Amino acid sequence: MTVDEFEAIRLADLTNLSQKEAAKSMRVSQQTFSRILKKARRIVADTLVYGKIIRIQGGIFALSTRQNIPAEPLLSQNEATNSMHISQYPSKPLAATTVSSK
Repeated sequence: MTVDEFEAIRLADLTNLSQKEAAKSMRVSQQTFSRILKKARRIVADTLVYGKIIRIQGGIFALSTRQNIPAEPLLSQNEATNSMHISQYPSKPLAATTVSSK
């Protein structure tokens, strides 16, 4: 599961944002958000039904813990590597987490 898919599930299903609001938060079109969310939900369903493990991967990001502050990528897509660093935005960091993508 990509970080974008994880974020789409979080915004739509956990915070109950509309697709329009969630798409704006992720800085994508509503159509793109809908496509990402559909794929993410399929991954979650497959994981639950077949007892699989979800691996979240896909770049270096800062996740916001405050309302109305969008999460910002720390690096551009071209600079993103095979790890992900998650920290609180914008002040003190949470525990750093590195996830290798394969």
